[in-house]
Amino acid sequence: MTTSEITTVDQKNQRGNSSTGENSYSSSGQKILFTLKALEYLLLAAIICSGIIVIFLSDNKSAVIAGAISLTISIFLLLINKQAFEESKNAANQYGIAQKAELYTSLLTNNNSLEKNTFIPARAKALQYCQDMIDDYKKTRNLSRNLYYVLQIATVILSGVTPILVLVDKLEAGQAWLKWLPVICPAIASIVASIVTSFPFQKNSLAANTAIELLEAEQEKFILGVTPSYRCYDVSDETERQQKASQAIEQFIVQVNNIHLQQLQPMEEKQSQKTESTASNESKSQQS
Repeated sequence: MTTSEITTVDQKNQRGNSSTGENSYSSSGQKILFTLKALEYLLLAAIICSGIIVIFLSDNKSAVIAGAISLTISIFLLLINKQAFEESKNAANQYGIAQKAELYTSLLTNNNSLEKNTFIPARAKALQYCQDMIDDYKKTRNLSRNLYYVLQIATVILSGVTPILVLVDKLEAGQAWLKWLPVICPAIASIVASIVTSFPFQKNSLAANTAIELLEAEQEKFILGVTPSYRCYDVSDETERQQKASQAIEQFIVQVNNIHLQQLQPMEEKQSQKTESTASNESKSQQS
């Protein structure tokens, strides 16, 4: 067996061992996240049970004390568990980004350690920048979507309950606070409806979802090098390959920033239109 064949066999064994270790690490990370999530649900159930005990067994002092102690401990453990879950999730994300950064270098024809040491940290930094932006857009999407759904459901419920409350008021049940409900519920429904129309929660959710899809697609193109601007593993010359790899990282950052700016431009245009409309209204009022 020649020296080149021995080197090839050693490289294959190292790749096999590294892939086995990576799979075991990823599976253990998923198990940790699953365990922490299950513990979070158990703590939430303990908090709800403790609250029920404190509310419905208020006459029993020992039960109230035990429920208050259990509630305090459960909240404290829930906060610690949430922090541990976030740290484990960030560690898993960083590990996944590092693996994605190394995936592209495995496609190089001359896969040497110099290219790995040079490009993997830069690619990992670029992927982390894109992933942070994706996570921010996901938070915006989830918050806007949840607020929109909650406000819409509240409007429907309050509008539907109002006729029933009017009938209950006519029954003369003897409760003074029932007389105010037919007035309070429509007022709250109108306030909630005006909030939904004033703040574009649905549009923000759709815009954030569009940005997430564009960024994830661009990230996958950069990871796999499927477009000409990101492909450099088929270049034979080492100097040219390194130059093209650096240009690919720069092009990826520019493209990510362009996607982000495309989402910000409609918001800036709306703000400019609002300022122009207010200025025109003020000028008309001054002329009159």
